[in-house]
Amino acid sequence: MRPVEGDGAAEEPEPGLPLTDAAPQGASEEPAAAEEAGTPGPCRCWVCGNSPCGSVASQEAEKKAPCPGLGLFYTLLSAFLFSVGSLFVKKVQDVHAVEISAFRCVFQMLVVIPCLIYRKTGFLGPKGQRIFLFLRGGLGSTAMILLYYAYQATSLADATVITFSAPVFTSIFACIFLKEKYSPWDALFTVFTITGVILIVRPPFLFGASAAGTEESYSVHLKGTFAAVAHAILAAVTMVIIRKMGKSVDYFLSIWYYVVLGLLECVTALFILGEWSLPYCGLDRLFLILIGLFGLGGQVFLTKALQIEKAGPVALMRTLDVVFAFIFQIIFFHDVPTWWTVGGALCVVASSTGAAIRKWCQSSK
Repeated sequence: MRPVEGDGAAEEPEPGLPLTDAAPQGASEEPAAAEEAGTPGPCRCWVCGNSPCGSVASQEAEKKAPCPGLGLFYTLLSAFLFSVGSLFVKKVQDVHAVEISAFRCVFQMLVVIPCLIYRKTGFLGPKGQRIFLFLRGGLGSTAMILLYYAYQATSLADATVITFSAPVFTSIFACIFLKEKYSPWDALFTVFTITGVILIVRPPFLFGASAAGTEESYSVHLKGTFAAVAHAILAAVTMVIIRKMGKSVDYFLSIWYYVVLGLLECVTALFILGEWSLPYCGLDRLFLILIGLFGLGGQVFLTKALQIEKAGPVALMRTLDVVFAFIFQIIFFHDVPTWWTVGGALCVVASSTGAAIRKWCQSSK
């Protein structure tokens, strides 16, 4: 997870959303010959070449249809960018997670402001959506901080896997706030997720002291685990809010609220904690810049994916975060995940995948 972000998450981040889809927008253009024809009648779609279009209105509908699989491609790019960003977070030394989040917000803000000016969307958003933008920004930035702390406190693979418990929380929140049915399948997915998290945490009273390792290292690992779970909860709420807003809000405006409220939250926390300090190593400074850029790219592609693709397929594609995390942990940290972590990952990913497929099938009926 990647979290909701947290995120990251979160934010990381996560799927399995029960809300309805907004009508997609595309960028296809019809050839000039169609304009010269000017008469409505049976014809074939310029996009796919085999779908009959019976009127000008249907031609317009085809014109607005996005390329098949574009949303999934955006999700793949988002998963890769978030995973590389998490790798850089793990690589940065002697910089607090809150400070890393603050640097990310600053760099993203420098990119988002020119984009908002160019797109002429304003900085406040539609009146009816501002409360959702505010909640998205506050909860999303908190999830980001928790995700970064989880990356620093525990292994990259463990933190990433736990963040994928977000679909379970999404189903629970949908039941509570949207009055949706919480089926036996949802309960089964919840059990799988809890089992996976337990295998990753490996509490001593179940697995013995030898499985937990030293008391000090296990204490840090436990804090990172709790941070990852909290990120998953906030990321699930954030994704529901983004989906609720749909395409009525420009995705750069959504990110604008995220970075502004996140920066205010980070600066306040740094003054309270007294942890503000510039990194001494030039490589760490480069990592901070790249964290901001890759985080922005992941946010943009994930938001665009949720706007043009159903939540179920997006959730399935986002499980690639776990694959990237395992690969990066082995290659860059020479840390081979334990069988407990692999088993926990399989349980959590199976739960996330099952929830996504179920929602996908429901929305297709």
